[in-house]
Parts: sequence; structure tokens; C-alpha cells
Amino acid sequence: MKTDLKFAIPEAADVKLEIYDALGRVIETLINEKLATGNYSYYLNAPKLSSGVYFYRLSAGNFVETKKFILLK
Repeated sequence: MKTDLKFAIPEAADVKLEIYDALGRVIETLINEKLATGNYSYYLNAPKLSSGVYFYRLSAGNFVETKKFILLK
């Protein structure tokens, strides 16, 4: 099962993209590096995750955003 996570970085920054379960535990860190300005798309291949509600947290510089996604298999 693949899920497409899209985001934009308005200026170069240290970026961290993490997946959390419904209890707030970090499941996986997908990105932890400096990225240049631009639009990005990360394809999350999640064969080991079960169906359910998950969250992804994007941190870039002073910006932090958390969004929910539902994984159905």
C-alpha cells in the first residue's frame, strides 16, 4: 500500500517528516535532512503497517504541521 504525502518548502530548511500512530508513538522517520526550496512528494510504502489512523508531522525551520491520514489495506 502506498500513500502520497505532498508538501512545499518556501525556503531552504532542515526538514523532518515523521509518522506517528494513534497513541503518539513515532513509527518511522521518513525525512531528516536539509531540503532546498520547492515542492516535494514522498511516497510512503507501508506494507508493515496495519490499517488504521496515523499522523504525519512535518517540521521545517520554525514551521510545524501535523496531519491525519487513514491507511486502508
